[in-house]
Amino acid sequence: MTENIIDELKWRGAVNQTTDEAGLRELTSEKQIGLYCGVDPTGDSLHIGHLIPFMMLKRFQLAGHHPVIVIGGGTGAIGDPSGKNSERVLQTMTQVQHNQDHLSAQMEKLFGTDNFRIVNNYDWLSKLSLLDFLRDYGKLFNVNTMLNKEVVASRLEVGISFTEFTYQILQSIDFLHLYRHEDVQLQIGGADQWGNITAGIDLIHKQEGADAKAFALTIPLMLKADGTKFGKTAGGAVWLDPEKTSPYEFYQFWLNQDDRDVIKYLKYFTFLSQEEIAALADKVKTQPEKREAQRRLAQEVTKFVHSEAAVKQAEHISAALFSGDLKELTAAEIEQGFADVPSMTVSTEPNNVVQFLVDTEIEKSKRQAREDVTNGAITINGDRIRDLEFTVDPAAAFDGRFVIVRRGKKRYFLARVK
Repeated sequence: MTENIIDELKWRGAVNQTTDEAGLRELTSEKQIGLYCGVDPTGDSLHIGHLIPFMMLKRFQLAGHHPVIVIGGGTGAIGDPSGKNSERVLQTMTQVQHNQDHLSAQMEKLFGTDNFRIVNNYDWLSKLSLLDFLRDYGKLFNVNTMLNKEVVASRLEVGISFTEFTYQILQSIDFLHLYRHEDVQLQIGGADQWGNITAGIDLIHKQEGADAKAFALTIPLMLKADGTKFGKTAGGAVWLDPEKTSPYEFYQFWLNQDDRDVIKYLKYFTFLSQEEIAALADKVKTQPEKREAQRRLAQEVTKFVHSEAAVKQAEHISAALFSGDLKELTAAEIEQGFADVPSMTVSTEPNNVVQFLVDTEIEKSKRQAREDVTNGAITINGDRIRDLEFTVDPAAAFDGRFVIVRRGKKRYFLARVK
């Protein structure tokens, strides 16, 4: 482990830009600093994209520093310029509050409650009158400078509302407030936040003096080896909420990473040492078929986000699916393990296997169903069925909630009992 947190972050490929690297290195060597990143409550769950800045906060926390997360109860009510060619849809305050509550619970699970704070910028932004805002802050921002910020400049052709245009002022007020009241001297964020973060540093210098120690650190854009954005999947976002993305699906996402990306992700998303990661990098080169690096990545990130128990359950489901021994699984594990297979609903009434296969459209015809059953190509709840007179009883397994059909070696179907 390197001596300074900045050296550690650079080795892990986590630093894109800093305003004053030497000054930040010196400050973090002298004292335990406060640092923050913000998240607007635009939804009621974090996703793996949020892990990118959160891993930075966690590393600072483990090094003894004091992370703060700002939930944008104020800024989230108006929306930041997204970089897309449209305005964000405004949320009601009820929606914002609902999202805040859920996000806070998720973040406390990641960071604990020791040496960590969650604050809400609604608490100070809501106290600003329009006249105070214009006199005390608006006067300190040059419109020409604001127009040149990348996130604003990218929207000028299609237009940007005054509300979203002023977002960078509100974010700057956040940094100033935290500098004054939470001893925060560093803001971190994605590469696209550079303009907003440096605007906050400029405001601190204008208000607190040119020698005020305030710093920015941004994180590189996380791209996969094929050039696409990390975290995007065919099924949409990978959520931290286990109700939106099950721990098994979460584990599988990391397990399926490309050999070209896995070491980069081990450096960024795990707390493994340089020596452990070097050993896994060697395994990727010499024994890629074993996928040891991917398995360790899946274990470490799933444990961090969910729990050690969630890792064991995900591996238990994986082993059962690989072996075909479905009887080892509980109904809850079936729910996780078969979330992405074709599904249908069936009644509680027992049914002849041939008729069941046709009714559920697993087979296109009775002739094909009879042929597949006779040839041993059909398994029901893990049992191979060859008897054309076999009766499928939906109440027979998995608490009477599911019937699992496998056709051939790999094609699974999930019948939900209604």
